[in-house]
Amino acid sequence: MGRRQRLISTSILRAIFQTKKSSDPATGPGLLARIFAFFSVFSLALSRYRADLFEYLRNKIWEIEEEEYTESFRSPSKGKRTDLISVGDLGYSGSTFFTSPNSKFLIKSLPRAFEQSFFRQRLLDTYAEHMETNPSSLLVRITDLLHTPSTTLGALMGTAPDHHIVMENILFGKSSCSKDDQDAWQTYDLKPNDYFYPERDIAGGRLAPDSVKERLIDEFPDKVRVTIDEKEELVAQIAKDTRILKDANAVDYSFFLVRYPASLASAVPVTPGKGSPWRTGVTSRDGQWIYRAILLDFFWSKDALQAHAMTGLVASYNFLKWGKDHGPMSITTTSDEYQQRFLRMIEDLIEIPDSTGQPSGELRTPADSTASLVEV
Repeated sequence: MGRRQRLISTSILRAIFQTKKSSDPATGPGLLARIFAFFSVFSLALSRYRADLFEYLRNKIWEIEEEEYTESFRSPSKGKRTDLISVGDLGYSGSTFFTSPNSKFLIKSLPRAFEQSFFRQRLLDTYAEHMETNPSSLLVRITDLLHTPSTTLGALMGTAPDHHIVMENILFGKSSCSKDDQDAWQTYDLKPNDYFYPERDIAGGRLAPDSVKERLIDEFPDKVRVTIDEKEELVAQIAKDTRILKDANAVDYSFFLVRYPASLASAVPVTPGKGSPWRTGVTSRDGQWIYRAILLDFFWSKDALQAHAMTGLVASYNFLKWGKDHGPMSITTTSDEYQQRFLRMIEDLIEIPDSTGQPSGELRTPADSTASLVEV
């Protein structure tokens, strides 16, 4: 881990271990502290945002013991420096990622200001209420939000992110397997792939290098094979989860699917906190795979200035007739349409047996997730 990442790691850990439980967004540090904080370039002074709310979610809703949570960020080797584990740049947004030393939690930076403000101001309270009434929700469990209470030079220059989310790591347990067995784990970051992606679609896809285009969207080359009841429960839960995202005008979220061979089940520990089927693992009908899944990246609002700018850009492409008319992008479509396409993607992804025992991908949307996808 390089010096920059080590300093960012230290800032995150300092905020996690700080004795002051809550960072009240209505009150900030003193003048002298703000002056010192402003000149920070890499080692930013982070604080927990609405710490009491996230502690309530951790302890009461997800049943993550506070001592277990805090100890997850300590080095397992006594006397050694505590550092997060850098897992590099995994996202198209330029976010940086770390895992806790025991791999139970994932830390992701939010470098884009509109994502931070959308989550804090528009979605957080609704998210917390939804998690309280739906403890088995597939929305990723966000256990902490770290931020800089005052402006910093590092954030202005882009040398260090000033917001980080701490969340569950759905890949927990992979590091417990042997190297060969770790290679058998598969991950897919799935979005509706029939939207317009300029990097992929314009001028024969020459707008961006392959290394960038490969991170735009994944394609699952198989089917998720579960029972009828398991599919109904999954579709119903995703319909509930995406309804609050639609109401908040969120788009571009993804279905993060993990699968690993069922033969590894005995070597994979249980995920922390209150279990739910798609977190602890659902075994495929043929007994070959174990599936895990959550909903990720619900921080892009259709109201964001960037979304409006990209909408105008797509309209310009169509006006100039560059190749052919292009439909909306996943970040410029309406939240209602994105939810409909997202649910159709889930329907198409899952294969269930029909009445004769043969595989079938057809299933009527369950009544408790509303009568039809159009109405969800």
